[in-house]
Amino acid sequence: MGTDAYATRPADAVNDGGGSAPRQSILPRAHAISWLTLLVTTLAILMTAVDGGILPAVLPAIKDEFGLNDAQAGLINSVFFAGLIVGAVLFGWIADRIGSGYMRTWTWIIAMALGTIGGLLTWGFSGAFASFLLLRIPMGISRGGSEPVNVALVGEWWPREYRGFAVGVHHTGFPLGQFATGALIALVLGVGGWREAFLVIPLIGVPIMIAQAFIGTKKHQQTVYDWIDANGLTCPTHELSVRSPGNLIAPVKQVLKSGNARWCVMLVFLFLWAETGATTFLTSQLTERGVSLTDAALVSGASGLTGWIGQVGWGWASDRTGRKFALRFLTVGWAVAVIAMLGINSMTTAWVILILWGLVRNAPFPVVYALLIDSLPRSAGTAMGLMIGIAVGVSGVIAAPVQGAIIDHFGYPVHYIVLTFICLLGLLPLAKIRETVPEDHVWHEAEIDDAVM
Repeated sequence: MGTDAYATRPADAVNDGGGSAPRQSILPRAHAISWLTLLVTTLAILMTAVDGGILPAVLPAIKDEFGLNDAQAGLINSVFFAGLIVGAVLFGWIADRIGSGYMRTWTWIIAMALGTIGGLLTWGFSGAFASFLLLRIPMGISRGGSEPVNVALVGEWWPREYRGFAVGVHHTGFPLGQFATGALIALVLGVGGWREAFLVIPLIGVPIMIAQAFIGTKKHQQTVYDWIDANGLTCPTHELSVRSPGNLIAPVKQVLKSGNARWCVMLVFLFLWAETGATTFLTSQLTERGVSLTDAALVSGASGLTGWIGQVGWGWASDRTGRKFALRFLTVGWAVAVIAMLGINSMTTAWVILILWGLVRNAPFPVVYALLIDSLPRSAGTAMGLMIGIAVGVSGVIAAPVQGAIIDHFGYPVHYIVLTFICLLGLLPLAKIRETVPEDHVWHEAEIDDAVM
């Protein structure tokens, strides 16, 4: 194969995980460049979360300025959502065709740049509703396209033994971004209007794109892989960069043929259905019980306080217990948390239940991402792009209307019982998923005690 297809490393420099398992430590170990990559991609996810929170925060001002009714305001999200689906599938596929590893840096920068440019143009050229609406398209494409490439980047710059931990830390950008959004938007609105709020995106995006351009090079990736070999750990891949083999649709075919990929899409779809159903109507449930709208909006984000703990903790745990064990626990944990929401009838009960939900709410997603990278290292971008596009897209379209109809006809108790059943349905695709953490890498009690000592 030609050297333009991928950059390889000497065969004797590759630790392929064969033989005895490399010794792991309780605390993850990685090269400084791996940690820098993790920092940059975490900030990118934080930017994604902020982008998702800007529109709801300034939507009343947008409606007033353009004279929109609720249906027209809803169209703004629909356009963004359509762009998200396209971006996830397209950029996931492009990332695999251009090349994995350090080559993903440029796919990632292009995806991030679309959101950055969209934010700038929204500030400067959204004098009419039509132009504002059209600018939601590139921002949606950026939102959908950056996440699968982001996750793939993390997976390819960290030792395989700590992949779950790295992806979990990377995903803490979501709960942290959700809490940062309110403060950032309040600060901006104190000195400007709703258009200035969209400048937050380039303010975050430009520095991290520049940083990744300097960090994500072939030389730096080779340094990271040499460090991994020297420390007896397992390199994420044998090659520094590889393109998906075959014709243009080969990566898609490879993903669709993978049982793990198909079952992961179904599992994430069920999690997202439950999440959409629970969050969409939570403030309505609280206001119907006498809580003010301001207080209801505040407490609705309570799960973010503990969300980062669940993501890091369960990502880390999945490296040692296996992905399936972690997902099995999280599935049951979700079901318990959702049925407990029947007890939300005041601010106090809402804070307690939602903070506990945060320990498991976001945690399944980095574990599933790590599982997909394990399963399809050469088509990781395509796999995660298809999962995000299909699972997020389909659940987003149908979950809220269906659960809203259930509430209208049967009330909140049946609503939460249905969501609990949907959570537990996740055990079915999970049973079909093949474990990807090698048995000799799974820690047992004696090994944990030995590592601690």
